[in-house]
Amino acid sequence: MRKPAPPRSRPAGPRPAPAAPRPGEGKRGEAGYLGYLLRQAGAAYRLRMERALSDLGVTPPQFAVLTMLAAYPGLSNADLARLALLTPQTVSVIVANLERAGALARRPHASHGRVKHLDVTPAGRKLLARCRQRVQATERRLAAGLSPAEERAVRRWLVAVAVASG
Repeated sequence: MRKPAPPRSRPAGPRPAPAAPRPGEGKRGEAGYLGYLLRQAGAAYRLRMERALSDLGVTPPQFAVLTMLAAYPGLSNADLARLALLTPQTVSVIVANLERAGALARRPHASHGRVKHLDVTPAGRKLLARCRQRVQATERRLAAGLSPAEERAVRRWLVAVAVASG
């Protein structure tokens, strides 16, 4: 008669996958790559922005377009895409939607027949003012716990990262 086989130390079959770490844990925390942490923070910020602007019917990319056009009136779609960090195709859709909503107006370029300048309309300025209130509240929550000097240091660092990349 044979002896029974000793019990295995682990069950047969594939091992269960380890639980994914939550933001702030493991590679999603201070041990993670800076680039990943920037992306993670950007995704969290975008979600907060989407929630803050949703009842106004404005998306974060639409807010970026309105903000850039209010700051730099008369931009073309191509210039706007570069400033708002969006693709030209995305900007075309956003501009068409904002124009249909009465927030933007196009005017002809002085010398280029196909190029159009974009401007924020009075209705667009009202909408942007409402959006800014929400975004400023989101930004205050984002900077909560930072001293003014720490916030300046973070802003300087983020700008330096962007400048060094370009």
